[in-house]
Amino acid sequence: MAKVCVPLAEGFEEIEAVALVDVMRRGGIEVVLAGVNGELITGANGITVKADTDIKYVVADELDMVVLPGGWGGTHVLAENETVQQLLRDMKAKEKIVGAICAAPFALKEAGVLGERYTCYPSVEEQIGPDGYTDKEKVVVDGNVMTSRGPGTAICFGLEIVRKFVGEETYLSLKEGLLADYC
Repeated sequence: MAKVCVPLAEGFEEIEAVALVDVMRRGGIEVVLAGVNGELITGANGITVKADTDIKYVVADELDMVVLPGGWGGTHVLAENETVQQLLRDMKAKEKIVGAICAAPFALKEAGVLGERYTCYPSVEEQIGPDGYTDKEKVVVDGNVMTSRGPGTAICFGLEIVRKFVGEETYLSLKEGLLADYC
C-alpha cells in the first residue's frame, strides 16, 4: 500500500487538504497528516484539523509521496520550514513523488524540486516564475512532480494520485462514485 504524507501548516486551504486525504484514503492509500508547528492546525477558513504526527517524525524512506495543500498562509510556512524543505529535497533525491496544489507549488520551488512544467492557482505563477506554467490542465504531471490549480481541482488531483499509486481501475471506480466527470 502506498503511503503519502500531507503536511499541514497554519493557514492551509481546508478544501484541498481534506479532499485530497479523502480521495486518497478511499483509493486505498495510507495518508499521514503531519503537523508543522503543532498538533491542532487551523486552516485559512477557521477549520481546525488534528494531525496524525509531527512533521519532525516524517522521513522520506517511509513514504511514496509528499503532497502539499495550498493556502498562502500555510504555503509560506511550508516554504520557510527547514524540516519540510529538507523532506521535499530528500524525496527528490530518492526519486519519489512530490506534489502541491494552489499556492503550494511555491514551496516546491523554494525547495528546488518543482518540475519544468507546472500549474498553480492563478497569479501564484508570478511568485514562482512563468517558465513552464500552464493554466490549461487541472493536474500537471512532470516526472516525479504533480501539481494542481486550486480548491475546485482538488478531487481531480486526488484521483490522479490514486491513478498513479493504485491504478486505472480504482481511479475510474472512484471517479464514477464521486460524480467527478469533470476530471
